[in-house]
Amino acid sequence: MKDSKPGVNTRCTHMGGLEDTLYKGAVSPLFMSTSYAYEEVEVKRYPRYFNTPNQEALAQKVANLEHTEAGLIFGSGMAAVSTALLAFLRSGDHLVLPRQSYGGTQNLVQEEFDKFGIAYTFIDQTRPEDFEAAIRPNTRVLYLETPSNPLLYLTDLQAVADLARRKGLVTLIDNTFASPINQNPADFGIDVMIHSATKYMGGHSDICAGAVAASAEHIDRIFQLAKNLGGSLSDYTVWLLERSMKTMGLRVKAQSENALQLSRYLRDHALVSRVYYPGLEDHPGHAIAREQMRGYGGMLSFELGEGLDTEAFTRALRWIKPSMSLAGVESTLTLPAQTSHGLLTPEQRKTSGISDGLIRFSCGIEDIGDLKADLNQALQLASQAVAVARDK
Repeated sequence: MKDSKPGVNTRCTHMGGLEDTLYKGAVSPLFMSTSYAYEEVEVKRYPRYFNTPNQEALAQKVANLEHTEAGLIFGSGMAAVSTALLAFLRSGDHLVLPRQSYGGTQNLVQEEFDKFGIAYTFIDQTRPEDFEAAIRPNTRVLYLETPSNPLLYLTDLQAVADLARRKGLVTLIDNTFASPINQNPADFGIDVMIHSATKYMGGHSDICAGAVAASAEHIDRIFQLAKNLGGSLSDYTVWLLERSMKTMGLRVKAQSENALQLSRYLRDHALVSRVYYPGLEDHPGHAIAREQMRGYGGMLSFELGEGLDTEAFTRALRWIKPSMSLAGVESTLTLPAQTSHGLLTPEQRKTSGISDGLIRFSCGIEDIGDLKADLNQALQLASQAVAVARDK
């Protein structure tokens, strides 16, 4: 009888590890060497070539979780984004990408691509027809981010993949917000999956890394550029990341469940004006999310009621931490206008629908009752501050 495919938690725990053949330890051994023999060896190993034992093992874990043939591990999410994009674009080419995407990616394209002679078009909606309308004769890449950062826009992966296939284009996606636990774009025909592994893969706010997963052919193309740009990750951090990914399935499931409950709680709260979360039935992308995601993710965004001061609200929080990054086991929030999208101009943020008061919330694994209570008391205090100021 043929064994069934292992479940996601089994794969998180066991796939892409190294066996300790010397002492039979339960965890992967760590190979810290930056210099390896070159004579009478099958592989000439060097950290910048992404092929040390720990690098190769972790890349296999990422590929397995993303349902692809191969992967690469980078020093940061932006190292992964920039290397993957530039591997498929050259002078004279054209890129299509949504305005609703990570601020660092937008900044990379707007500040650097003109230098390389690469044209680009930002689309304001993420529908397949919007991608198609922006395609030119020299278009080579369609870039997606779904759910998007920070407004959780959804894109129909199957429709965009089919469009790209008809046009002979390559598709790249930032799959960070969903993580491989909630979404596998390769199953819908997307070519290259990119992650800020700092986020859900690391999951403890103590690792900076990036990851790419794709076919062996596409990964080889990315590698040929990556080895020259030098964006590899140290083996100690690789080892820590492999350790952290063992619990990714458990963490992301708990974070997604908290996010769904909190989105409903905030939607119904009198002091909150709007909530963005694909798990809510009134979210414009809910039907798409239901079709292509297994869970709706641990990220949501919201806006306070009219007149409430976001700074007074964040200062009043007890458990939830104002913090720039996301996806740790602890709940955090940030104002994208000041952090993730702070490099964009006010006009660019307005075009993207990002108000100065928008709050991006990353759900942790805390007890849901404690999170609701913390949000509520902070909202009440922010409301009281408005009343006091009005009475003066």
